[in-house]
Parts: sequence; C-alpha cells; structure tokens
Amino acid sequence: MNDKTSPQQNTPKKPEPKKKTRLSGFLVRVIATLVVLAVAMVLVAVVAFRDRLNMDSVKRWFHYRSLILSDSGQAEAFAYDGDLNCTFAVLDGDLLVCSGNAISLYSGSGTRYINEQVSMENPVVTTNGSLAVVYDAGGSSLYVLGQRSLVWSASDFECILSARLNRNGQLTVVTQASGYRGMVTVYDASYSPVMSVNLTSGFVMDAALSDDGHTLATLTVGQSDGAFATGLELYAMNYASGDYQADVGSSLGGGVVLDMRHTASAVWAVSDRGVTVTDHAGQTVRADFMDRYLRRYTLSGDGFAAALVSRYRAGSQAELWVVDAQGQRQVLELNEQVMSISAAGRYLAVLTGDRLDIYTDGLELYSSLKGTQGARTVLLMQDGSAILISAGSAGFYVP
Repeated sequence: MNDKTSPQQNTPKKPEPKKKTRLSGFLVRVIATLVVLAVAMVLVAVVAFRDRLNMDSVKRWFHYRSLILSDSGQAEAFAYDGDLNCTFAVLDGDLLVCSGNAISLYSGSGTRYINEQVSMENPVVTTNGSLAVVYDAGGSSLYVLGQRSLVWSASDFECILSARLNRNGQLTVVTQASGYRGMVTVYDASYSPVMSVNLTSGFVMDAALSDDGHTLATLTVGQSDGAFATGLELYAMNYASGDYQADVGSSLGGGVVLDMRHTASAVWAVSDRGVTVTDHAGQTVRADFMDRYLRRYTLSGDGFAAALVSRYRAGSQAELWVVDAQGQRQVLELNEQVMSISAAGRYLAVLTGDRLDIYTDGLELYSSLKGTQGARTVLLMQDGSAILISAGSAGFYVP
C-alpha cells in the first residue's frame, strides 16, 4: 500500500505594516514648522513693505533687467543731443528730447531710436503714455511719434495753439482761423479729421478730447462783466452733425489757465489761482492757492494734481500740494530749493539740489536718492522709475 503524501500548502504571509519611525515623524514636524514660518515671514514682509512690494516693482524688474544699475538704482548716464533748454518728455519708457532743429528718442541705455530733423521756433510736447505729439506753437508743423518711430506729420496747419492726444490716440488740434476766434479739429486714430468746431464766443486757447473719446472740452478767454474770465465748454462728440453747439458751459474764474487734462469723466485745469476739476455735468470743485504764488505744477498723476506754492516769490520755503478729484488737498512743507517736480501713475517726484524724493499720491515717501547734484529736471514714469536730466546728459533711476 503506497502512502500518499499530501502536497504542502504554502500559505502566503500578510505584509507587515510599515512602521513610522521617530525620524520621519520628526522631519514632518520640522517641514511643517518651516512652512508656517515662511508664510509668516512673507505676510510680515508684505505688511512692512506693502508700498514697495507691488506690481510696479515687478514691472520695473522686467522692463529694466537689461540695464546695469548701481547699488543706489542708477543706470549709467548717457549724452543726449541738446541742452537744458530743450523740451523733454517720457514716451513709453524712453526719453524724448525736442529742440528747434531735432526730435530725438533715447532708451535707458542711451540708444537713439529717432533722430528727426525739424525746424521749429517753439517746440511743445504732450503725450498720452504710448504716443507723443510735438508741435511748433504759433507755427505750422506737427509730429506724432510712437513705437520708437515717426507715426504721422503735417506742416500745413495755420498757427497751432495747442495739440493733445487722448488715451485712444485721437488727436485734438487748436488753430487760428480766419473770421473766427479759433478752430478746434478732432482727428481719429488714423489722423483723419472727424469733427471741427469754429468758435466765435471767445478766444479758444486749448482743447482736449476725453480719454473715452465721447466729450470734447474747450477753454476760451474773454470778458465777463468787464473782467477777464476763462470759460470751459463741453461738446458731445456727434460725428453725424456739422453744426456743433456746447452742451455744457462753466466758468473757471479770472485765473489764467496754464494747463489742462481731460480724463474719461472730468476736466482738470491749473491756473495761477488754483486747481479746478469739472465733471461732464459742469459741476466744478476748486482748490484755491489763496495768497500763495504758484511755482511749479503737474497734472500727470492718476486722480490727482500737484502744485508747488509759496507765500513768497523767492526763497526755499514752499508747500507741496496734492489735490484730489474732490478738490481736497494734502500739504507737505518743504524748506529746500525745488528744481523740478513730476507725476505719473500714483507717484510724485520732487527734485532738490542734491536729492530726489519719490512720494505716493498720499505724500508718503516711497524712495529717496541722494547725490543728484547737476540734475535739473526729473521725469517720472507710471511704475515709479525716473529720468534725471542734467546739462547734456541723462540717466535712469530705478527704485
């Protein structure tokens, strides 16, 4: 009888559960602690440096990463063709220099992209950020520049009084006109005339199309009750009609208007007597200079105007006013000779004899640069960077 041996059954063993070691648990706790500390440090940094850690600093890093900057944030100065008697402006982050015989455009490293030969007696420049219009005040020549090139030009105007571009690139030109007290012509973005207004009620001195292109504002001067007066008239843009009548009229008082700016909702104007902000319904708010003398001004800030005023015609004592859209003002006392002021975006720059201070629109100090001897003009850009201009040379400053 043969013994049959039953086959041996191999029972598979259950895998033993992995044991958490004390070391792995310790590492998890360390990593979690470090993450919490890192988040806390970031939050503290954001709170402590909220004015510097913003999108503007990121834009500056990308825009100027090719520039070699010193520890103070200055790029090497470059020579420009001209002197301090030239007219300067910022055009899309570049330096625009205009003299009676040339229009030049320089990058931050000093590369010249435009060298247009012209003949102008009184060159004037206005910009909308990405485009600039250069015209001969009292003359017949006008040039539009953008994308580092000459976009359009004309030389057949009759005595240009002013020329301005809105945010959409539409051009408004004020000229003298035979039989009238001035003519305002609006051009579309391809520089074809789309609207023309001949004024007889008062001598037109300036005009600007709103940034949205819907409203035309004109400034006229004349007499009211035997006294000098400045009037503001607003026209709705109606391309189908050829007979234009002002929809809204407003008096800006007896001050001499020095500059104007037309946003999408209001007309800003600065005169020797104060700053006015007029909405499209004709309602005006004012910030009067009272017994102070106006020394310098700028309307280029977003939602604010700035004026340097003083109780005395000469001397270093002055007040820096920041006026908002409601006519409310903030005041900073200054006891130094101010060479130049400039505004762009939410920033305001003040250049003194040896220092550049950049403030926010709330007059909080954002950045300061010492050792600016020789600089006589400052031009500010939307991201808070600046151009310092001396006799024959210019340099960029990146906070």
